[in-house]
Amino acid sequence: MNILGTVFMESLACPFATIDDILYTEKGNYDLSILDVHAEATSEKIALARYFDGRINIIFGTHTHVQTADEQILPKGTGYITDLGMSGPVSGILGTDAATVIEKMRTKMPARFTVADGEIKVFGALFEVDTDKGCVLSVRRIKF
Repeated sequence: MNILGTVFMESLACPFATIDDILYTEKGNYDLSILDVHAEATSEKIALARYFDGRINIIFGTHTHVQTADEQILPKGTGYITDLGMSGPVSGILGTDAATVIEKMRTKMPARFTVADGEIKVFGALFEVDTDKGCVLSVRRIKF
């Protein structure tokens, strides 16, 4: 599943109710559940993870593009990390040329972003799952 957060972003349907509806509708139709929380606020990502702990196997956040260091297995067995991080040039801002982003922030004027030069990294997380028991055994951040 992929859900859009609502804090600091467009008004959308309640992500808690939307996911509850999906889990109810699809009950029995899957062996493993994974949720990508595409949201701005880390608090919203964590709140969703705590609410769905034990009902969704793997929950990870995206959108902020900065890998977090909070990978964990929650009390009821859900594997979690607040943000996987970005894949792309690390010398810029969110993979784009830093000077252009800074100028846009300073002036509040539109700007055309270009891909940053330099070293490219891939960030993410590796979730080890016992498919027989349907539980997450470990969560590990990865960076290449």
